[in-house]
Amino acid sequence: MIQVLKAFLAAVLLTYVIGSIFSTQVILASLQDMGVDVAMAVRMSAIFQDLVGLTSSYLVLIAVAFVLGLPVASGLSRLMPANRTALFMLAGFVAIVSLHLILKAVLGLSGIASTRTMAGLLIQGLAGAAGGYIYCRISASTGDQTQALK
Repeated sequence: MIQVLKAFLAAVLLTYVIGSIFSTQVILASLQDMGVDVAMAVRMSAIFQDLVGLTSSYLVLIAVAFVLGLPVASGLSRLMPANRTALFMLAGFVAIVSLHLILKAVLGLSGIASTRTMAGLLIQGLAGAAGGYIYCRISASTGDQTQALK
């Protein structure tokens, strides 16, 4: 159980860090497209500020999305153990993309600016897939799940 909790926390944190950094860079790229000079120091500062500032919202939403998505992958992986890694990556991807689509449908706006474009939404989904991968790898060292990898 502790290993599963470690895997979950690692997955949420990795997804959050990748998603947050990407979102920051998309916004800064938009500023550059408008002719604003964005120095490396500004980029690093913005990354840090977003990583700290989004913890109370985006980090929590990612955790909720994974609480809903990862158990589905776990159940399916019992039926298809040879596809365990792909299932967890797909679950992470779908959880994060669904999160953003639900936010858009409910609030009428994109909570994370980079998800306003299809490419940005897909990149956030890839952050979720990375989280799903890490969850799969870390949680695999527990009991019967180890057998699924052989």
